[in-house]
Amino acid sequence: MTAQSDQTTANADRIIISVDAMGGDNGPSAVVAGIAKSADKNPQVGFILHGPEETLRPLVDKRDVLSGRVRYCDTPDVVSMEDKPSHVMRNGKGTSMWSALESVRNGEAQGAVSCGNTGALMALSVIRLRKLPGVNRPAIAILFPSTNPQNFNVMLDVGADIRADARDLLQYALMGASYARNGLNLKRPRIGLLNVGTEEHKGRSELKEAHGLIAQFTDQADFDFVGFVEGSDISGNKADVIVTDGFTGNVAIKTGEGTASLIGALLRQAFEYSILSRLASVLAISSLDRLKKRIDPRRVNGGVFLGLNGTVVKSHGSADATGVSAAVKLAFKLAQSGFAERLAARVASTVELTQDAVELADPVPEHQKEGQA
Repeated sequence: MTAQSDQTTANADRIIISVDAMGGDNGPSAVVAGIAKSADKNPQVGFILHGPEETLRPLVDKRDVLSGRVRYCDTPDVVSMEDKPSHVMRNGKGTSMWSALESVRNGEAQGAVSCGNTGALMALSVIRLRKLPGVNRPAIAILFPSTNPQNFNVMLDVGADIRADARDLLQYALMGASYARNGLNLKRPRIGLLNVGTEEHKGRSELKEAHGLIAQFTDQADFDFVGFVEGSDISGNKADVIVTDGFTGNVAIKTGEGTASLIGALLRQAFEYSILSRLASVLAISSLDRLKKRIDPRRVNGGVFLGLNGTVVKSHGSADATGVSAAVKLAFKLAQSGFAERLAARVASTVELTQDAVELADPVPEHQKEGQA
């Protein structure tokens, strides 16, 4: 399925982002508004829009800033939030989500963005783009507001897979370090392994094993390992990358988003309490605006799928124009830095070392373990 060019073809020097225009809760109008916002800020970005062209073209034509910067890939079907990943894998070839990933696979685009069904997007990404050699489980990495100088910490996995053994957690650490270098410009990121306490004797067996494995790779992978960290460190300055399994990570980010919304609501209630408090809100309006931007989840919207042969950014399903624009900005930045190629090289260079480290830590082969059980 090939994208059809608009009458004015996008500049060949632009970085092209493939966008699933039909996956979000707010419909294609929010997606088009978001890419228009990105195009207005960044003259170097162009787009391939996937979905029914008869629906998308009128929306794009209303945005002058998108003139000559959009190509269409006419796809009639949509992956809904209720669709099971297994069903989409078997029957999703005519969907906008499948098509958006195909543009990355074919080299037409340098990254893909979708607001759609997370499970389906991950499943299709794995079968269409394939995992990097040596990667067992891909991970979703997000930026979490923090007190660090870079203002954000990387956290992964936040929902790609609820399972993660020691080797998976080691690979998350390696991929998270690479993302921090390319996404946050950190030369030697600090890695923390999320646990119920910082003491080495605490936690599940796979966490203790991962602690030892990650510590072995600080020199080869060029990062510092700070050991176990707790939930309070996710937004703190003890580490730059927080490594955990997808179940724990997803609960953590949803808790963070809910807490940010609660703080905003409580602040509004407090400033509306009396005439004096309303006056105080007027006097503090610039500080309140800075706080709002700082904790606004829309401005850091976008989880990156790590461990694949290509860049895929998952936008929040309820993203508005600001959220979609943030996801596009992230995909653009990673594509511009050559992140996918750098990550592939990093993973390839450590696959053998990872295997050796695991065998040294646990020299009993799996088939012998089964025989001893």
